Amino acid sequence: MPADSLDTIVSLSKRRGFIYPGSDIYGGLANSWDYGPLGVELKNNIAAWWWERFVHRREDMVGLDAAILMNPKVWEASGHVDSFNDAMVDCKTCKARHRADHLIENKYPDESVEGKSPEELSAIITEKGIACPKCGNKDFTDARTFNLLFQTNIGAVEGEGSAVYLRGEIAQAMFVNFKNVLDTTRIRLPFGIASIGRAFRNEITPGNFIFRTLEFDLMEFEYFCREKEWKQWFEFWLSEQKAWLKEIGFSDENIRVREHTKDELSHYSTRTVDVEYKTPFGWKEMFGLAYRTDFDLKTHTEHSGVDLLYTDPETNEKFTPHVVEPTFGLSRLLLMILLESYYEEGSGTDKRVVLKLHPRLAPYKVAVFPLVKNKPDLVKKARSIFEDLLEKMPAVWDDRGNIGKRYLAQDEIGTPVCITVDYDTLENDTVTLRDRDTRVQERIAVGALRGALKKRLR
Repeated sequence: MPADSLDTIVSLSKRRGFIYPGSDIYGGLANSWDYGPLGVELKNNIAAWWWERFVHRREDMVGLDAAILMNPKVWEASGHVDSFNDAMVDCKTCKARHRADHLIENKYPDESVEGKSPEELSAIITEKGIACPKCGNKDFTDARTFNLLFQTNIGAVEGEGSAVYLRGEIAQAMFVNFKNVLDTTRIRLPFGIASIGRAFRNEITPGNFIFRTLEFDLMEFEYFCREKEWKQWFEFWLSEQKAWLKEIGFSDENIRVREHTKDELSHYSTRTVDVEYKTPFGWKEMFGLAYRTDFDLKTHTEHSGVDLLYTDPETNEKFTPHVVEPTFGLSRLLLMILLESYYEEGSGTDKRVVLKLHPRLAPYKVAVFPLVKNKPDLVKKARSIFEDLLEKMPAVWDDRGNIGKRYLAQDEIGTPVCITVDYDTLENDTVTLRDRDTRVQERIAVGALRGALKKRLR
């Protein structure tokens, strides 16, 4: 059965080296997490697949890796300084601080609070008698807004003109580099600028592991097109988002698409949908897709004084392109891949935990074992096979405990194939190949290993 609680995934992640609490030896820092040896491999594999599929395979897409710190005028122009806000309340008893919308959603998951004003959120909290999750009392301050941008300063001395912001999203760099991309490439409309990077939001988070954190990784692109074409591109990219989820291994029953209401829409969007995943803590956004109109390019043209029009090379027509924005939350996607791929089989001493990760995502593609570790000839042969495979793919050596425990350990981290070198290997140069999902074992010649693994890992 798949994971039925988030605690199961949190425990697995720390135990096996996927994700650790940030600053753990100092008691941690709320909502900060570090990706361990397996976590960073899984995250890199997700990002590499995304880049290969959505950038390298398309002639209408180029990439960008932008600076985290930008001129603060960028965030003033985009509306983030004035409008990038959440509503919070404080418990008057224990002084705990909560996001008002999360306080309501956690108690009443079906209650729609998107787009509600602070006053409306306060009224709902009072009307429904919602209690503080920390102390149980119901006496809150009125909801008030706070800005989500982290502010810091450039230079040794704080002062006027030194304030800058950590980026709250990665989209703005793609807009402000629109002209640079046009000037330095031969790309023509319609086209996209893609980026993978870290964003920062100074928000009150409800926990839920790495689902919502102070810093997180995004993969997204801004797809520029003519206004009359935006609907077709919107539907195309929505179908591509769902298609990639299926390729990764997600079940249709755990995925749904939710349309934003008019009250939810951001100031720059006239249509937005969320691709949501059925988590143990409810249906939650995994991907987003927004039609941003021509808002961003027009806004930055106005505030910067730089012409960000597109000139049609055939007709010389000048116009501001419209934008469709598919957003893929990398950190969230990693969490939901762990939830989707986690299975428990059997019970008691026969219980087996397995991460049925797509082979392309698995941190290690193959594990190599000597049957026993105190036989020099077996170890030497096994090391030779391991070192040969390591030149071709991520592989791991394991000689701890008995062979059964090694299989279970590799199942739990999602390694697709295990190879065991035994006494028959020394006699006939064959090894045992064991499949993670089926547990079927077969003998195969050492010389045929690379071809067999290539076929299995495809």
